[in-house]
Amino acid sequence: MNSVDKELLIVTGLSGSGKSVAMSTLEDLGYYCVDNLPLGLVDAFLEHHRNNLSMGNLALGLDVRSQLQSLQTLPETLAKARRSIAGTRVFFLSASEATLLKRYSETRRRHPLHESERSLAEAIHQENEMLMPVADHADVFIDTSSLSVHQLRREICNQLGVGDHPTVLLVESYAFKQGVPADVDFAFDVRCLPNPHWEPDLRPLTGREAPVKEYLSGHTQVNEMVDDICRYLDKWLPEFEQQQRSYLTIGIGCTGGKHRSVYVAERIAEHFSANRDHVLTYHRELI
Repeated sequence: MNSVDKELLIVTGLSGSGKSVAMSTLEDLGYYCVDNLPLGLVDAFLEHHRNNLSMGNLALGLDVRSQLQSLQTLPETLAKARRSIAGTRVFFLSASEATLLKRYSETRRRHPLHESERSLAEAIHQENEMLMPVADHADVFIDTSSLSVHQLRREICNQLGVGDHPTVLLVESYAFKQGVPADVDFAFDVRCLPNPHWEPDLRPLTGREAPVKEYLSGHTQVNEMVDDICRYLDKWLPEFEQQQRSYLTIGIGCTGGKHRSVYVAERIAEHFSANRDHVLTYHRELI
C-alpha cells in the first residue's frame, strides 16, 4: 500500500459523544489508531506514517484534551493532512447537551473542562462552543444522542462503506477441575457423556485422535448433544453479532479436558467452519 492508497480518518467531537467507541471500531477494522495526539505532533506523525508503507490506514483521535490553545490551529492542521494524504476524512461526533449531561452523571467520569468553579453543564456548553468551528470542517457529522454503542459501531461501518466486521468465533475445550475460562461467552457441560477415560486403550489418547472420535461418535447421546449445541448457537449467535462483537468464545468443558470436550469442540468448530471464515479452536488442557 503506497501513500496515495492510504486513508486517514480524523475522529473528533464532544467529550462523551462516543469517540472512544468510534476509535475501537476503527481499530477492529484494521486501522492504526492513535488517540489524543497533541496537534503540534500531527505533521511529524503523518510524515512518519506516509513513509512507512507497512502502517496502512490511520485513524487519529483529536479533542479538547489536546492542548486547548492549539484548537485554533486545527483547521490548518486538517488542511495539511488533506494535502498529505488524499484519502483524508474528518468524522465529528456530537450529542445534545442534555444527553451528555446524563451520560456524565451516570458514569461519574470527569469532563475535561470540568473545574471547581465551573459546573458540569457549563463545561459541556463551553466545549460545544469551542468545537463549533471544528464541526464546520467535518466530512461526516454523527449525532449520537439516540444511538446505542452497537448502533454507533454500525453507523461507522456504514459511513466507511464496509459490512459489519466479521466476528471471530473461538471454540475452546477445558477441564472443569481446572476452572471455567474467564472469557467464555457460552459454557457447555458435556460431563454427562460417555467417558473414554474409563477405556484403557483410549485413556492416553485425546479427542482429536481417530479411536476416541470413533468411540464417541458411536454413542447416540454424543451426537444429540453436538446437534443440540449447534442448533442453539445457530439461533443465538446472530443476536450477539448484531452487537458488533469482535470475538465470541464457546466453551466446552468435561472432567479432564482431554476427550469429550475436545471432541465436541472439534465437531462444533467443523459445523461453523462450513459457513464462516473466522473459526478457531483452542484446547486448553492439551498445550
